[in-house]
Amino acid sequence: MPPGLRPQNLNDIFQAAAAQTRQKLPELTSNQKVARLYRHSLKTLLSWAIDRDVFNHEASQLRARFDAHRGVNAASAARLLQEGQDELFRMMHPDIYKNIDMPGGSKFMRNPPPPMEVCFPDGNLPKDAPRYTFNPDWSISTPENGRNATGTVLVDFYKKNME
Repeated sequence: MPPGLRPQNLNDIFQAAAAQTRQKLPELTSNQKVARLYRHSLKTLLSWAIDRDVFNHEASQLRARFDAHRGVNAASAARLLQEGQDELFRMMHPDIYKNIDMPGGSKFMRNPPPPMEVCFPDGNLPKDAPRYTFNPDWSISTPENGRNATGTVLVDFYKKNME
């Protein structure tokens, strides 16, 4: 161990290394924040309600709650959004449902495709070979979507997400 490095500083060093791999999140509008809150609420509801009839009934009640507050002023919208995020945090399932191929799923990266450089070391790729790269969650990486695979990506298996 280097002379200036103490064991209690290892966590700080690990946090700094993780911070360098995280990609900058885009600034969202309030409509996008509400849409994401609604989407995450439905996903949380899907983890709790395993019967489709129960899920449909609860989802329609959730949609009615969102529609009841449509068109409020900005201050009320910010307050309602914060309250909704707090409620979502309280109602999170302890073991949320994840698609098996996504980060946190049981089949995630079980058989990842080999890189094209390994398949075709001479560089002669076939005409039908894909010309794009994938992120670890299998979405196509482009600079426009903000999640490009040009750098390293941190997959947090404890929180079951990709940062």
